Amino acid sequence: MGLIIFLVVGLIAGFIAARVMGKNQDLLTNLVVGVVGAVVGGVIAGLVGINAVNILGQVIVATLGAILCLFVWQKYKSR
Repeated sequence: MGLIIFLVVGLIAGFIAARVMGKNQDLLTNLVVGVVGAVVGGVIAGLVGINAVNILGQVIVATLGAILCLFVWQKYKSR
């Protein structure tokens, strides 16, 4: 059950991050971006001392991580 929730949170985060960054991506890309963003956001939140215990907090942390990943990817691609 934990894996399914993680994937759903990643999918939601990827979708929100794509909209914030002005991207139009497919479902699989949103899922990958969201899952990677969830991992990155979770690591950064843990380093800062933030603990996202409910689903809303997890989606927020994952979305911020996904936005950061998309931002870094755009900067890397433009080189």
